[in-house]
Amino acid sequence: QVQLEESGGGLVQAGGSLRLSCAASVRTFSSYTMGWFRQAPGKEREFVAGISWSGARPNYARSVEGRFTISRDNAKNTVYLQMNSLKPEDTAVYYCAATMAFYSTSSRSYASWGQGTQVTVSS
Repeated sequence: QVQLEESGGGLVQAGGSLRLSCAASVRTFSSYTMGWFRQAPGKEREFVAGISWSGARPNYARSVEGRFTISRDNAKNTVYLQMNSLKPEDTAVYYCAATMAFYSTSSRSYASWGQGTQVTVSS
């Protein structure tokens, strides 16, 4: 199992930016598809963005496409989520997750999860 630790969350005004990082403790990080999910109070956890082992196939939820960018650095065992033009509805706990599946937007496909980092966007 992969150990994951997120960082970079915080409080930002609407229209601002944040960059989340997720460091993985595993020797074979480049074998994993990585994903970012989020969960707002009273809502289900939802897919935000995912990236394949090579970084060549990023995919996004429609609600963040064009504003968020997922990337990875396999040499550093780290995946990133650059979030621009943030909106109050982006407020949530953001989770990093890892899967051996080739591609998935379902949280059930991800076996390893971080503890989450809070992102709060004020209006």
